Formats: sequence, C-alpha cells, structure tokens
Amino acid sequence: MDTDLLDLAIVFAVEAHHHTERRGKGFPYIVHPMEAVEIVATITPDQELLAAAALHDTIEDTDVTYEQLCDAFGERIANLVHSESDEVISGVSEADSWHARKQAAIDRLTAAPRDAKIVAMGDKLSNMRAIWRDYQTQGDDLWTIFHVKDKASHAWHYRGLASALSELSDTFAYQEFVRLIDEVFPIKQ
Repeated sequence: MDTDLLDLAIVFAVEAHHHTERRGKGFPYIVHPMEAVEIVATITPDQELLAAAALHDTIEDTDVTYEQLCDAFGERIANLVHSESDEVISGVSEADSWHARKQAAIDRLTAAPRDAKIVAMGDKLSNMRAIWRDYQTQGDDLWTIFHVKDKASHAWHYRGLASALSELSDTFAYQEFVRLIDEVFPIKQ
C-alpha cells in the first residue's frame, strides 16, 4: 500500500498543530486528527480522504491557508478540508455565532458529496467519542468547557449532524456516532 500522501499529510498536520493542546483534554491536539484518520480508514482506503482527515482542522485552527493546502496536496484535498472548516462570522464572538455556524455546517454537510461526508464522519465521531468519555466522568459539568454551555444546544447540533451524515448509515462509524449521541443526549419519553 502506497501511503506517501498520507505520510506527508500527517507530518504537515503535526507541524501545523505543533505546541497546541486539545481544549480541556490535556493532550496534544494532533491526537484528534489521527483518530479522525483511523475512523475514515474504517470506511475507505482512499489516501486522499485519509490525508484530508489528517488535515481537517488545519485551515480552521491553524495559520494554514486553503492556498497552501492546494499547493501541498492538490485541490481535492484542500476542498475537502475547506468544506470541514467552520466559517468565521466577522465581528461576532464564537459563542454568539455558534448556532449560525453550526447550522451552516449542518446545511453544508447535508448537501455535500459522500467523500466530504466521510471526512466529516472522522472528525465528528472523534468529537462525539471525546464528549461521551468526558460525560461518563463529568456529567453535565462537561458543558462548561465549551463556548456554548447549554446541553440542549449540543444535542440539537449532534442530531443535526447525524441527519446530515445519514448517507453513511451503513458504516460502523455512523452507527457508533448515533449510539453515542443517544447515550449522551437521550430523548426523553
């Protein structure tokens, strides 16, 4: 198996996320993109999708630009990463723009091609696994580390993502995603 492209993407992501910590977790940020790669690998062997999973937070969370990704990895990978990046709303705080940004992401994912949904599944399942683990030990105190501290808002967001990603319902990753959502955000009868 030729993993040259993925190897380059991993090195690039490690350098881009150098000296950053996953918020509230106490471990290097790069652990999250590597988990996203592992999840995507359960769905496809496509090296460009695996590379995009490794790079998925570089535009959103580092100084890396879309143009730099295009130059280094080509347009397909740069577009996949860009489609996974939150749109910043100028002049509005992260907390105040949260709902609009999350709705825009859900809408983008709903309309996205399968390849983009696969990359997003790696990111979103990794995030949901972290939420599930933390929820087991912290309960509702978990929400204090987020910009939006309302559990119901997070439930809305993750259920919206599950709906947007439902094209992947035949994958173990999607099934795990929905199971964890149901455990953290049970629907009251």
